[in-house]
Amino acid sequence: MSKSFKNMSKDMLIEILGDFAANWLAHDGSWFLAAEKEHGLDKAISLDREAWREFSPVEARRIMKRHGIAAGGGLGALKKALGLRMYALLNKQEITDETPGSFVFRMVDCRVQSARRRKKLTDFPCQSVGVVEYAEFAKAIDPRIKCECIACPPDDVKRDYFCAWRFSLGE
Repeated sequence: MSKSFKNMSKDMLIEILGDFAANWLAHDGSWFLAAEKEHGLDKAISLDREAWREFSPVEARRIMKRHGIAAGGGLGALKKALGLRMYALLNKQEITDETPGSFVFRMVDCRVQSARRRKKLTDFPCQSVGVVEYAEFAKAIDPRIKCECIACPPDDVKRDYFCAWRFSLGE
């Protein structure tokens, strides 16, 4: 770690963490727009799905290692890890227990979708990417966890959140 970061206050490091998360998201969006411009929307979404297929388990394993989350830790481990993802710093999320063996994760405010709405654009059709992203993230935490999309663009369901995912513990 550079000396510059070691000498910063905790408050400054927390602010910088938010900057890093915003920069990461801006890069992700820039990459996607370049892919869309070069190859069209369908191909860009396909490439995005494959990138998330690779990235999500890497992110999950790093979170587990950094925070001492044991592999195979079930839904409790997944809940903790979801709150430690990079974009948890940028988006408003909530988790609601459904049953002892399931919970619902909602993205109440999504920075990407909110920006699109401010610009009077349609929601980004991220469902097929999210299916891969969340399933792979959960599977890296505990392979018994199943992920199901409840609602996510481009579906036309009226709701007070951007997307929702049900996680359940299987055998």
